[in-house]
Amino acid sequence: MTFLCIGDTMMDVSVSINSEISYGGDTPAKISSQGGGAAANVAVWLAEDHQEVFLNVRVGNDQPGDYLLRELALHGVKNSAKKQKGQSTGVVVVLVDKNGERTMFPDSGANSGLNSSDLPNLDGFDAAFISGYSLFNKASTKGVLQMIAQIKTAGIPLFFDPASVGTISHFGKEEAVSYLSKMDILLMNEEEALYLSNRDSCEAALVELRKQVETVVIKRGASGAIGASIDSSSVIARTDAINPIDTTGAGDAFAAGFIPSWIANKQLDVAMTAGNKLAAQCVAIIGARPSVNP
Repeated sequence: MTFLCIGDTMMDVSVSINSEISYGGDTPAKISSQGGGAAANVAVWLAEDHQEVFLNVRVGNDQPGDYLLRELALHGVKNSAKKQKGQSTGVVVVLVDKNGERTMFPDSGANSGLNSSDLPNLDGFDAAFISGYSLFNKASTKGVLQMIAQIKTAGIPLFFDPASVGTISHFGKEEAVSYLSKMDILLMNEEEALYLSNRDSCEAALVELRKQVETVVIKRGASGAIGASIDSSSVIARTDAINPIDTTGAGDAFAAGFIPSWIANKQLDVAMTAGNKLAAQCVAIIGARPSVNP
């Protein structure tokens, strides 16, 4: 199968701590850097699963941009390799606490400004994934909406991850909700689902969100996932207990496991189980995706 991923590629700077933060002082940490960005993470995990992938990429004309393009090539991810003059490559600082939970500080940099000129020829794609980090970036919204229109015209199933509550709230919740009906499959975490639906449980959120989107899946971390589609009541896929090292990118890995399975068989429980399996691999490593040595 062949997949299109649209969104961001970033340099992740991971800061892992095993103690409380000493604000105004020093806190011992383990620091590493690697490629990240939601859409790029999904693309890499898809490629690791031996799928063919094309990633819309914008990086700066700088050393981090060169690194990211080289890293994507080593993972086997085809991409547009667009370098933006006068812009820096996107960077996100990821603070990982002693429980493996992460807090992110993103600077989208050259990722801003995506538009339909970034699209490849759409013939032959089985599905497209779009990250909310691109749609909910004011500099890219108009262009990404153009992309969505072309993808829909081509009859390609469209998977959407709304990114994060922080991203949505800065963009504007009401406007963000108005775009959900353009999607075929919605993949989100529990916090995002409750926020977008104005409901206080996953079951109620599924009912509300399915008024706009045919298939809705809510990722629940260690509790697995719950979802519903047009021809099913809610379905739960549980996951094995695991002590996470770093939860960064777990939702992206879930998407990469879910999407090919869903396209192949349209069985929600099977697809969510595939997503859980890949997400479990992700939380067992530092960083959002498998490492390479470019």
